[in-house]
Amino acid sequence: MKQIRIKKPDIRGFFTKVRNLKKEDIKRHFKEKKARRQRILEERRNSPFARKMQPVYKWMNRLSLPLHFLLACVINFLIEVISRLSVFEAWDYLTGTPLVFLYNAFMIFATFSIVYLVRRRVFVRILISVFWLFLGTCNGYLLTKRVTPFNAQDLKVLSDALELTGNYFNAFELIMIIIGVVAVVFWIVSMWRRGGQFTGKMHRVIALGGVAVSFLACLWLTDEAIDKRVISNYFGNIAFAYEDYGFPYCFSASLFNTGINEPAGYGEETMNDISGDGALTESSTGLSEDEMPNIIFVQLESFFDPTEVEWLRFSEDPIPNLRKLFKEYSTGYFKVPSVGAGTANTEYEVLTGMSMRFFGPGEYPYKTYAKFHPLESAASALKQLGYGAEALHNNGGNFYSRAQVFNNMGFDHYTSKEFMNILQTTPKGWATDDILVPNIMESMDTTEGQDFVFTVSVEGHGEYPTEKVLDNPEIIVSGVEDEGERNAWEYYVNLVHEMDKFAGELIEAVESRNEPTVLVFYGDHLPTMDLEAKDLKSRYLYNTNYVIWDNIGLEKKDGNIAAYQIMAEVFDRLDIHSGTVFNYHQQRRETKDYLADLELLQYDMMYGDQYVYETHGAPLIEPHMVMGVKDAEISQFVVQADGTTYTVYGENFTKQSKVYINGEKQATTFLNNTRLDLKESEISDGDTVMVAQVGSSNTIFRESKTYEYSDGALTEIPREPDAPENGRQAFAAQEEEQGE
Repeated sequence: MKQIRIKKPDIRGFFTKVRNLKKEDIKRHFKEKKARRQRILEERRNSPFARKMQPVYKWMNRLSLPLHFLLACVINFLIEVISRLSVFEAWDYLTGTPLVFLYNAFMIFATFSIVYLVRRRVFVRILISVFWLFLGTCNGYLLTKRVTPFNAQDLKVLSDALELTGNYFNAFELIMIIIGVVAVVFWIVSMWRRGGQFTGKMHRVIALGGVAVSFLACLWLTDEAIDKRVISNYFGNIAFAYEDYGFPYCFSASLFNTGINEPAGYGEETMNDISGDGALTESSTGLSEDEMPNIIFVQLESFFDPTEVEWLRFSEDPIPNLRKLFKEYSTGYFKVPSVGAGTANTEYEVLTGMSMRFFGPGEYPYKTYAKFHPLESAASALKQLGYGAEALHNNGGNFYSRAQVFNNMGFDHYTSKEFMNILQTTPKGWATDDILVPNIMESMDTTEGQDFVFTVSVEGHGEYPTEKVLDNPEIIVSGVEDEGERNAWEYYVNLVHEMDKFAGELIEAVESRNEPTVLVFYGDHLPTMDLEAKDLKSRYLYNTNYVIWDNIGLEKKDGNIAAYQIMAEVFDRLDIHSGTVFNYHQQRRETKDYLADLELLQYDMMYGDQYVYETHGAPLIEPHMVMGVKDAEISQFVVQADGTTYTVYGENFTKQSKVYINGEKQATTFLNNTRLDLKESEISDGDTVMVAQVGSSNTIFRESKTYEYSDGALTEIPREPDAPENGRQAFAAQEEEQGE
């Protein structure tokens, strides 16, 4: 049999050729490659098909403007199909509100004017088309996960959202998204390489003028459309606004319309009238120090009374503890600024007393203002009366920039999940709320006097799976024919049942302290369950529920209230009059120009000249907040028998505890709240060791004491005298950055 010899690759010869390559050879190679590409393009242009199409191309160039508008109409229709998840609903929108449709198409058409500035017009047309369709696809996909449409504020919380992709998307969805994005990128690159260049004479000055005219015409048309009430610049309901006014306009409005615009009539005299010559900024109470109660607010994620859904049935009452409170204490509907999402905006209204209706559509003040500026809040108002101010949330400390926001609002401490020994989670990975009870008690122990405690829960967070994930649910749901929808409701209702248990446990813990206390529970928004107003007993999608529990004998006083009014209402019942906006609500809530003057007040305090503070001066809000209320402590650093594993023993460790050796973070395994293991680390005599609570983006929120390692023993290294207070490292860095 003939033997076949396989020739070995001449690797040595290959590297010899590479070494002998000269700069001129490389230049010649790319020059020849470019020439080949040009020849291919010329062949395509001179092919029989191209010659036949030349009259068509010339005709299309002459009619490019109307063809661009036609393309804009097609893209706008496709965006609405994707956003509404229905061709028929998109057609109803087109035929029902043709002026709105044409206005949005004109916005897209204006962006197509950019193609006249470049030669690769086909490529740029494709790029602009893909850009708009990508935005529309993002909106459609997000609407399958929540009620709030895609808006510019989502881009500002993108880093936070990326950390939670596992909670919103399963592995298959993530893989398909990545494949889809990569495929689109490759297609765009291939279209760029194909050429598609304009061969006529370029008139860039005229083209630039045309672009300017297009965008100016778009601005003029927007003003006319608002003036003629074709569209609106106020979104009372951002989800409905997207349906009524179209995605291109609403997304653009959320991008450029932020903050609070100066209201008509704003000026020093007007603000003096509103503030009573500065009287709103005064702080007072009729309570003695011994009579002042602890004030605890608990914001329950996606909570409302499930029995409010008229067609839903349950095997037993899902909220027995809260139901009992509803009967015995002040309760009612709680009007919130959003549906299905927007936790931080309900939070903002409650803490500041400010209404979201005056901000830009879809805006998060936590990202646009409160993150960077000191701001009056319930924390700062009560601290003027001697209260301690504590914030807690069993989610990441950086999410929605809460660490910076709570610092700017005057809180003393913020205990986020990085400081909680969270062992129990929901099937979707969110921390259960029972962990909040001991942490609230620890926060209240930081002061000897009264405390204001603001707590944000996370257990009820969506999405709610349509497959059955609860084997033995405590609450069985009926009244829903579709199995997937029934599974989602059953999952959600059992989360609500667990939140109800948490409420009962918290009240028991508070009662055991034997301190005068007022405790407020409320829901931040309805869940993402495709509810319509007709499904609810209140016939309103912006209603959740609240209840005010107390052990000081407050009179039961039921009534519906808005999120921005609840803090002022509780203060008023306790004879507390502190905080500019809270005093305003107490004094002006029943007056004729209540909302108009509230807008003026909010603008003056945040974006105006702060006339309201001229008489008595602005309240001193010195950011001083510390993350967490206790340090992680190291007692031993042990080398295990295998010689490759190190163990750190101590106290107050959590899953977010990370060991640092010589300032470098180590791969740390959390065993329990007293033990951390290191398997890929090295340590030598003279090295330093410490444990830090680490948040997203490797933010160090709080450090243990630092020790020097020597012969298996640890020696404490004293902190520098001018070092920031432990727990304030992140804020010290932030303040330095802002100072620059």
